[in-house]
Amino acid sequence: MNISRRKFTKFGCKIIIGATVGTTIIESLVTNSIAQQNPPVEGYDWEKHFWGYVVDTRKCIGCGRCASACKMENEVPFDEEVYRTWIERYRVKKTINETREEEVVIDSPDGGIEGFEDDIPAEEIKKAFYVPKICNHCDNAPCVQVCPVGATYTTKDGVVLVDYEYCIGCRYCIQGCPYGARYFNAEKGTADKCTWCYHRITKGLLPACVQACPTGARKFGDLNDNTSEVKKIMDEERITLLKPDLGTKPKVFYIGLDREVK
Repeated sequence: MNISRRKFTKFGCKIIIGATVGTTIIESLVTNSIAQQNPPVEGYDWEKHFWGYVVDTRKCIGCGRCASACKMENEVPFDEEVYRTWIERYRVKKTINETREEEVVIDSPDGGIEGFEDDIPAEEIKKAFYVPKICNHCDNAPCVQVCPVGATYTTKDGVVLVDYEYCIGCRYCIQGCPYGARYFNAEKGTADKCTWCYHRITKGLLPACVQACPTGARKFGDLNDNTSEVKKIMDEERITLLKPDLGTKPKVFYIGLDREVK
């Protein structure tokens, strides 16, 4: 019987996972992955870089160009509700009478690609703003920890990737991500996510979403380079993280993030 390595791995791991997901087994499987040991592009030294991402919510206008550019660049289906990056709109309604409780309306129709409709009268809104979301490429990534075959891994330059040849489509990483940044790619039969356009940044280009942003709300750069714009922002601005209490150590840093954002 002929069987591919990937099918054999998938079959074997399903048996293992069905029996137990003990720490020893998971650790041994992870150490067997060779994906994270191979440099991405010839001539690119991933030990010299450590990438970071900044989102300035004060500049985001909710135009959706970033999310659209991402889908086009990475061939993410436009007819499916799956996104590598998306935009959320937050609207805080005015309080009624003497109550101090605020109603926050959050939406992201089609990931914000087509923009947003004004379906709430302006006089009812106290404040409104947009928040771009993306994979946080955490230093302590839960998705990496729960992957039973080492298909999800962190590169030496700090980017969390998926090795599609190793991924068995178990969806553990999708469930484990506290930011909702992963989805199941039905065509590949694997998990999928934002890669910060790794195929671009290893060639000296910006991620597609950063390139497409018309207001400069998204910034990307090398945290090892003291002259990079992202490093300067980190040194000079007051930045915040999404869900910092989880200890995931995200590498997406926000400026102007309101308390309503989770």
